[in-house]
Amino acid sequence: MTYQKASVIILSTAALAATFRYWIIPATTAPTWTQVNPITLSIGDKVDSLNGVFVFYNGSIGHVFERNTSKDGYNIGLKYQCVEFVKRYYYQHYNHKMPDSYGHAKDFFNKNIADGSLNKGRNLKQFNNPSASKPRVGDIIIFDGHSGNPYGHVAIISNVAEESIEIIQQNPGPIAPSRETLLLSTINGRYEIESCLGWLGKRQSLN
Repeated sequence: MTYQKASVIILSTAALAATFRYWIIPATTAPTWTQVNPITLSIGDKVDSLNGVFVFYNGSIGHVFERNTSKDGYNIGLKYQCVEFVKRYYYQHYNHKMPDSYGHAKDFFNKNIADGSLNKGRNLKQFNNPSASKPRVGDIIIFDGHSGNPYGHVAIISNVAEESIEIIQQNPGPIAPSRETLLLSTINGRYEIESCLGWLGKRQSLN
């Protein structure tokens, strides 16, 4: 009976970790920036940056501060949600505006678009998971919703290695890091990133 009870506890813990993927620090990953103490953070504090575009602390993943818009009225997103950082990064770093400037994180990925085709709503090439095209630094990675977060999650790919990628993200949870490493596999000439729907990027061609 003792062993059976212990097994139930282990399974429950694993299920809880899967449910709250963006609420906890992954056991196998760590941020590449100097970790700050989340106890001392306030909403809107800068915690990381990529190419001069800052990641701001948001506390609970459900917290919404106000809408961020550009001077010309372009909708960047709700502060300081994950979508707001991704769109702000593309607006500031690439001077890129998305034709469809609204939608939840998971809505960035259109399941009806073929691998390597144009996602007209975002005006970016979409790559399904797995894809014939290798992900690149600067691509937007999209995660589906789940019971703990029905809206999904988006982040920017900040580094690509042979068997892994690093992402930089806003609003991963009150104690989660802004950087996370995910496995990258290559099978029969196709690239697969663990756990994601796919990725979007600026491309002139498929490869």
